[in-house]
Amino acid sequence: MYYLAVKDHIMIAHSFRGEIFGPAQNMHGATFEVEVEVRREQLDDHGLVCDIGQAITILREVLLAFNYKNLDDITEFKEKNTTTEFMAGEIFERMRQRISKGELGPGTAGTLHSMKVLLKESSVAWAAFEGLI
Repeated sequence: MYYLAVKDHIMIAHSFRGEIFGPAQNMHGATFEVEVEVRREQLDDHGLVCDIGQAITILREVLLAFNYKNLDDITEFKEKNTTTEFMAGEIFERMRQRISKGELGPGTAGTLHSMKVLLKESSVAWAAFEGLI
């Protein structure tokens, strides 16, 4: 299996509902390093997993929906706890939709195998979502 990864970051604000979150129930900020890894069983005719420039561009475009935003104000997240785990899954799904349209370059729709989205909130804590594309 061949892998290609790109990364960027987002800065967000949010709060959580539930006693389990203790002081994080209050509004607070987070900066996430976001890494997206796509996988392919065979390289394309150019020796690539996908167009790395397109991968970076698509990731940045997906992250624009969250960067410098209060996630509590995003309508589709109103009843959700936007945990690191939840956000990894949300970014995965938005990337998957773009990939399925072939936006990572010619010949990538239907040929990429799987993807992992990793969100690091610090050097000691991170979460990820991984699945088939």
